[in-house]
Amino acid sequence: MTFTVEEKDAEESSSKTAILDICLIKSFKQEDMESVLKWMEKLLVLLFLIYGCYAEHQDLSGKKFIIPVETSNSFVKLSGNISKPVTAMTMCQRFFTEEHRDQSLFSLATPSDPKDINLCMQSKGGYKLNIRGNSVTISGLPENRNAWISFCGTWDSKTGLTQMWANGRRSASKILKPNGPINGKPSIILGQNQGSYGGSFVASQSFVGDVTDVHFWDSVISPCQIKLYMQGKNFTPGNILNWKALEFTTGGGVFKEISDYNC
Repeated sequence: MTFTVEEKDAEESSSKTAILDICLIKSFKQEDMESVLKWMEKLLVLLFLIYGCYAEHQDLSGKKFIIPVETSNSFVKLSGNISKPVTAMTMCQRFFTEEHRDQSLFSLATPSDPKDINLCMQSKGGYKLNIRGNSVTISGLPENRNAWISFCGTWDSKTGLTQMWANGRRSASKILKPNGPINGKPSIILGQNQGSYGGSFVASQSFVGDVTDVHFWDSVISPCQIKLYMQGKNFTPGNILNWKALEFTTGGGVFKEISDYNC
């Protein structure tokens, strides 16, 4: 097979172009990959910031979240107004479930500890509050299935005094080892128990049912305020989480519907 001069020139030009392309690709891989990765990192941060701006901030009066199926990816992430270390707390919520297994009702994690505050309803009975690896279980309070339960729990880091309320009934006070304040940016989750900061959910620990009227205070509020909450009357809303001005995002199969609690 023979080539004309023109064909040889064309072939040589094509080969030179191919070699140049390969050199450019190698040069790009060697010299520019780091800058491309940095650019992609900045893009991801920008997308995260944009996404965060679209987190819903709503008055959820008369609404509820429904998590109808046991999963490891259905949750509600709440944004709390926390600007200083938490030295005491009150958390209130109303929930409705038919499940008879362990279920996470409230999970607050920080980068230093995924279980800073974790509240669960136990299959064997009782409510278990875990704070940084120390826990207390309180039994004898209402644990009705297929009925609404209005629940509040309190804890003071200085004294360790802990108390729970359910449907208007108060527990005796217990001591949960004083641990000092809770520091760090919190990740607050409804529907799942955080095994790590913001994640590592396990389906068998998930909450299945309805939840509404979630409030969180960075203090132990008065028994009178808790009674007002239990009765569905006017009370001072949570200063960290306020159901009437709640910023949240949802993941998985979570539905926001009209609540039947006050019907």
